[in-house]
Formats: sequence, structure tokens, C-alpha cells
Amino acid sequence: MSLDFRTIVQKSMIELPLSAKPTDAQIKKLKEYFKEMPIDEILTGLKFAKNRWSAKDAGTLKVGRKSIIQKEVHSVTSEQAQWRLKNWKMMITNYRRRGYSYPTISRIKKILIQKSKKSK
Repeated sequence: MSLDFRTIVQKSMIELPLSAKPTDAQIKKLKEYFKEMPIDEILTGLKFAKNRWSAKDAGTLKVGRKSIIQKEVHSVTSEQAQWRLKNWKMMITNYRRRGYSYPTISRIKKILIQKSKKSK
């Protein structure tokens, strides 16, 4: 006598109201994601996406290199720019401590040079 153990996979269906009609490719991707990923991971990703979308919609989303550079040089006067350039090694140390990459630091320096020349 042999026993046959088979895994019984129960499929669940979810019906969702959507803001727009998805394309066939989008439906295929959604099915793929829901099939492969755990529900908790999907929910975490959707929560992140919703928060990002809300911030973008409100105009408060500030990400990426451009916003970092603008934050650093936005209200810097010509004199402040000159001081920062004279003490550049210390500024690099501070920027690296904040986690800025070398390309970002280089772009900050380029704008500081432009600002320092404006008063001359």
C-alpha cells in the first residue's frame, strides 16, 4: 500500500477597483508579482509606493542628486562660497560623513565656484 502526498494549493482571488484600465502587459506583471511574492512584501512595496505618490502629488518629494545639491548651495552667498572653497578639505569630510558621493560633491564644488565668482 502506498500513500500519495500531494500539496493542495488553494488559490485566492482578489477583486480590486482600479483608477484606470490596465493593459494586458500590466495585468500579466501583476499576476506574476502576486504569484511569486509573499503578500507582506507586496503590501510593504505598495505602502512605499503610496507614500511616494502622495509626496509627489503634494509637491514635497525631494529625492536624488539634484535636490541634495540644491539644498547645499541654495542660499549660499558669494562670501560663504569663497570660505567653503578655501576650506574645501573640511567640506569634503563633512559631505562624505553625510553620505554624499564624490560626483555629488564635485557638482556642489562646481556651483560654489560659480557663486564665488559672482561678486568679483
